[in-house]
Amino acid sequence: MNDLDSLDGLAQAELVRRGEVTALELLDRAIARLEKVNGVLNAVVTPMYDHARERARGQLPGGPFRGVPFLLKDLFTAYAGVRLSNGATVCQALVPGHDSELVRRYKQAGLVVFGKTNTPEFGIPPTTENRLFGATRNPWNPERSPAGSSGGAAAAVAARVVPMAHGGDGGGSIRIPASVCGIFGLKPTRARNPLGPDVGDVLSGLVCEHALTLSVRDSAALLDATAGPATGDPYFAPPTDRPFLEEVGRDPGRLRIAFSRFAPTGVAVHPDCVAAVEDAAALCASLGHDVIDASPTVDATALARGFITLYAAGAARNVLDVEEAAAIPVTREMFEPVTWGLAEMGRQLGSADYLLALRQIQQMARSIGAFFETHDVWLTPTLAEPPLPIGALAATYDDPLVGFFRAGDFAPFTPLINATGQPAMSVPLYWNSEQLPIGSHFVGRFGDEATLFRLAAQLERARPWSERRPPICAL
Repeated sequence: MNDLDSLDGLAQAELVRRGEVTALELLDRAIARLEKVNGVLNAVVTPMYDHARERARGQLPGGPFRGVPFLLKDLFTAYAGVRLSNGATVCQALVPGHDSELVRRYKQAGLVVFGKTNTPEFGIPPTTENRLFGATRNPWNPERSPAGSSGGAAAAVAARVVPMAHGGDGGGSIRIPASVCGIFGLKPTRARNPLGPDVGDVLSGLVCEHALTLSVRDSAALLDATAGPATGDPYFAPPTDRPFLEEVGRDPGRLRIAFSRFAPTGVAVHPDCVAAVEDAAALCASLGHDVIDASPTVDATALARGFITLYAAGAARNVLDVEEAAAIPVTREMFEPVTWGLAEMGRQLGSADYLLALRQIQQMARSIGAFFETHDVWLTPTLAEPPLPIGALAATYDDPLVGFFRAGDFAPFTPLINATGQPAMSVPLYWNSEQLPIGSHFVGRFGDEATLFRLAAQLERARPWSERRPPICAL
């Protein structure tokens, strides 16, 4: 039992399958671990212990993760009978009566969900701080943020509460917290996982759902369990040649990897982040890949305009949804400054503005896609800065978007890949002199998670990261 914290999800499921441990024992171990660290981290905001114990005692489906404890991000994804706050005070009484399709597939995979993780209000900024639950803290240094919007999930995985946890990515929200928490985070190809039944897509395809994991193989196996269209989906990702788990350990061949130290938006990149990506490039070269200094041409102004337009429209829609559900007029004090500021901007936009933003983003996807006709992978820093202090992205009603624009300097690499819809991953290969993790960002061709999984597994073998534990693991 003392070794369970070091096992990934597939290894834990194998113990359950062999009868060496029960699902309930795994669950109780995870709950005990959470109770030790959550007072510091504030990673889980809605415990589901009784429900989870009842499920663990019952007849679980025989999926690949049968009996493995799991955490669900508290944003947009519904679990029947459990609060869905979206990190927002105005949603704290929302309790859906149905499961999202992704949750249904998690249950079929045998996972036991025992809590929901913290997220910023409506998942907007890349930090996990909100008025409803407070700030989630980074396991490597509690004065730093675990980033966001999947910061609660990342903190829980890094602290070894669970081997993997659900996350979503609308501008880097899986990859950013994976980077600053020292774990593996893959954003799949657009529409690889379903978002139904409540929506067909979110922000015209910017948002993808998957997970943050300790091991590469868990990410692959979980994506195998959840990928594929659901009834009524507006579109879906290209089919794959074989299960993603079979790609883990398969020879990636000699890849042509384009490598860039510079942000596509032109913002300065911290020396630690440059050092991390240079180290990753050298590692790839040592593994036999062709690493060349190259990057696609990006219209940074069009990218920023498109993203802001879609996010502003999304915030305006969220505010309207709240107003319609409550049947009372909303006021700015009901929302956090960044939500209200973006919603105000969104209310000034017209349909022509939205369509222009969408057209510009789609044109960008075509341009970046052409770059991948001659390159297999694009390697960049995941972030332009090391983990930020708590409060670094704070805003006021007088200047509601100051944190939102500051976030663009912090995370200039990841949003582009939400615009193009390509798969991308943050891989934990480097720690700076303060022992803070600095991830490296690998982008694949549209629909080609396979190459990323093969490369990630090779990097994991060459430089294992799972034994690097943050200080909080000593509790």
